[in-house]
This record gives sequence, structure tokens and C-alpha cells, in this order.
Amino acid sequence: MTNSRVASRYAQSLIELAQERNQLEEIKADVDTLLAMGKNREFALLLRSPVVPPSKKQAILTQLLEKAKADKLTRLYVKLLIDKGRETDMLGILREFHEQYKRLKHISTVTLTSAAPLSAATLEIIKQQLVSAGMTEDSIELHTQIDTSLIGGFILEFDGKVYDASVAHKLKNMQDELRKPNLYQNQLAS
Repeated sequence: MTNSRVASRYAQSLIELAQERNQLEEIKADVDTLLAMGKNREFALLLRSPVVPPSKKQAILTQLLEKAKADKLTRLYVKLLIDKGRETDMLGILREFHEQYKRLKHISTVTLTSAAPLSAATLEIIKQQLVSAGMTEDSIELHTQIDTSLIGGFILEFDGKVYDASVAHKLKNMQDELRKPNLYQNQLAS
């Protein structure tokens, strides 16, 4: 588990350096590549392994970054993390970089779970509705998921909020309402 303070500081330093050099988009692309590599179990284990010496980790990452045509700044940054013994925190730092980048660029992340796949036009309408209602930033990074147990409708999640407009949720609410004691009926019985 990455220390959030450490991740925040290291990520912020990379963002500031990338901005100073007018390379923010290139570095962000490299960060995305590294995060994609981090989804590989062996890569993640390599970074966390206390058995593999830092020099070996550096050699492997140098080769991977050269093959990925990563920017020199990214390669130097990764080298710095390894030199400072922060390779175990690297993926957490890169995820924090991604979050800080989104805040800087005013991008909201929205997760949309629906009972069935939605068309691109429908997804675009949902994005427009969120933006026009002022609920999100002007740019939206939309992640979609399918959950057939919703029966119909959808669930939106963003900024720590959940908007459940699914049929399953409405049925559950109705069921809960029907289980409550009927006060009117109780008064007639008296």
C-alpha cells in the first residue's frame, strides 16, 4: 500500500516538472503506459520484490521504457524513484499523477453501470446532461459497466456520489415500503 503523502508529493513534482518543460501530455501518455504495464501481475511483483536488486529493476524498466518510446523525462523520473527506493510505491505514485492530472485539466471520472449496453449516442446525451446540470466538470472520462441484475435503468457514480436509477433499486424501495406497518389499517382495527 502506497503512502498517500508520498504519492501526492512525487506525483506533484512530476506534474510541475512536465508543465515547466511543456511536456505534460507526453508524460501523461507515458504514465498511462506504465499504469497499463502495472496491470501485469509479474510487473507489479517485480516492483515490490525485495529479492530483485534495484539495479536489475532499473535495467528492466529502462528496456521497457525504451521499447515504449517513453520520454527522457519519464525515464529519468523512474530512475529517480528506484534510486530513492520508491519503486514499491511507483504504481501508487503514477495513479496519483493521473488523479492530479484530471484535477488540473478539469476532468471528472464517471462510472455508468447499466443493465444492457448503451449506444454511443445515449452515452453522449448522458455526458451532456451531467455537464449542463453542473454536476461534473466540462470534460468527462466515462467508464461503463454492465450488470444485468439491475433489470433496467442505470447507476451513475462520481465524486463520491451514487445516483441509482435502476429498476432493481426502485423495486427494492417499493418492497421496503410495503413491509412497513400500515398505520391507517392499524387505526381502523382499534
